Amino acid sequence: MRVTILYFASIREGLGIGSEVLETQAQTVAEVRLELLARGGSYHECLSLSRVLKTALNQEMCEPTALLTSGCELAFFPPVTGG
Repeated sequence: MRVTILYFASIREGLGIGSEVLETQAQTVAEVRLELLARGGSYHECLSLSRVLKTALNQEMCEPTALLTSGCELAFFPPVTGG
């Protein structure tokens, strides 16, 4: 299935890209993250499982267990703090 992935803030900076289209067999958000981590390099650093990240599926906050659909949009971003 085809998934559009968006990267924000420090993840975008670390990867040097804001988005990409991924052809994947992954069924969940967590499986996509693992697939991207397997690329190594900056993907491993920016999307590390030890790093707390937020995700949104089709512009709605979601859990790692959320199911993907073909043509969906998945966003990764760090938690936001403010004051």
